[in-house]
Amino acid sequence: MTRIRSQPDEDRIAAFDDLMAEAMASAEYFGHRQHIHLTWMAVRKYGVPAAVSLVSEGIQRTARYEGAPQKYHATISRAWVELVGHHMAEDDAETFAAFTEHHPSLLDKRLLTRFYRPATLASTPARTGWVPPDLAPFPWQEANH
Repeated sequence: MTRIRSQPDEDRIAAFDDLMAEAMASAEYFGHRQHIHLTWMAVRKYGVPAAVSLVSEGIQRTARYEGAPQKYHATISRAWVELVGHHMAEDDAETFAAFTEHHPSLLDKRLLTRFYRPATLASTPARTGWVPPDLAPFPWQEANH
């Protein structure tokens, strides 16, 4: 895995931009599938902890650039990276298509409602920082209970 956390900001921006370009190569807009694809590539290349930071910072920067900073959501960004990372740890799929074929639930943008109440996700604390699930634990948390 490539180290990204200790790289200068310019390198981190370039790394995100490269991933975004690849995720958008055959798409007209950045939808949920592209978000999951970008996340899959980031986790594959950098690992979950670095991908959380890289994807979150990149999406937040992109939202600001597009004049829509309110579209960035800290909890949702981190939760998707952790969910993708969890499934990648169980799956050695070489392609994104194979990965999503094995884990189609990740393409359902409502998946987080299994773990979070809508009011929780709509809250300011969840939008601006990390809030743990309040409906059900994530799959990797269940093993710890």
